[in-house]
Amino acid sequence: MTYTTILTEVRGRAGVVQIHRPEAMNALNATVMEELTQALEAFDSDSNVGAMVLTGDAKAFAAGADIKEMAEATPVEMLLADRIGRWDRLRRMRKPVVAAVSGWCLGGGNELAMACDMIVASETARFGQPEISLGVIPGAGGTQRLTRAIGKAVAMEMVLNNRTLTALEAQQLGLVNRVVPVEVYLEEAVRLADEIGSRAPLAVRLAKEAVNHAFESFLADGIADERRSFYFLFSSQDQKEGMQAFVSKRKPVWKGS
Repeated sequence: MTYTTILTEVRGRAGVVQIHRPEAMNALNATVMEELTQALEAFDSDSNVGAMVLTGDAKAFAAGADIKEMAEATPVEMLLADRIGRWDRLRRMRKPVVAAVSGWCLGGGNELAMACDMIVASETARFGQPEISLGVIPGAGGTQRLTRAIGKAVAMEMVLNNRTLTALEAQQLGLVNRVVPVEVYLEEAVRLADEIGSRAPLAVRLAKEAVNHAFESFLADGIADERRSFYFLFSSQDQKEGMQAFVSKRKPVWKGS
C-alpha cells in the first residue's frame, strides 16, 4: 500500500513501521493511527515476517496525540469517532511488536509504546503522560498499563503531575527492556525482533498470549472506565481551555469545570 504518514520495510524476519511526521514531532492523528495499524496488520499476516518493530525517529517516537484534531470535540463526537478503538486492533496482533523509542515519547506516544510487547529505548528517550496539562487524563491505556508496569506511586506522579522518566529510570522501573546509544537503538530493536521472529511461530504466538493474559487480567475493565472518563472530560471547560491554550502556545487558566 501507499502510505502518507508512515514508512515500512522488512529487515530479515522483522517488519519495520516508522511513523513519519517529523514536522509534527510524529504526533498521532487519525491518519497515522489508521496507517500504522494497517501496516502492522499486514505484517502480522505475512508469513515472511516473524515480529514487528514500531518506531519514530531519533527526536521523537511520538510526542503525543494531535491536539488540533480534538481541541473542539464534544463527548458525543469523541465517542462516535472512537479514535481509541484503533488501539484495540494493536492489542490483537498475534506476532510480537517491539517499540523502538528515542527522544520524546509522551501522552498517546507513551500509550502506543506500552501497547507494544517490548520497548528498546535510546539514551535520549523521555517517557511521560502530560494529559493533565490539557485538562484531561490518558485515554488509551495510560492510567492502566503504566500503573501495572511501574507501580502506583510513580504512575500517580506521572499522571497527576506530569513527571517524565528518563530512559534509565524507565528501565529500572520495568517499563523498558534495554537502553542503548541513540546511534543503534533502531538496529537493536530490529535485532531483537528478528531474533524472536526466527523462533517457532506458533510457540511465540501462544507465549505472547500467555504473558499478556497474566499482565492484562481485569485490564479491560480498567481501560473501559478510563475511556469513559476521557470522553466525559470533553464536556468540561478545562478541556477546551487546555487544548486551546496548547494550540495558541499560551499557559492555560483552569476553572475546575
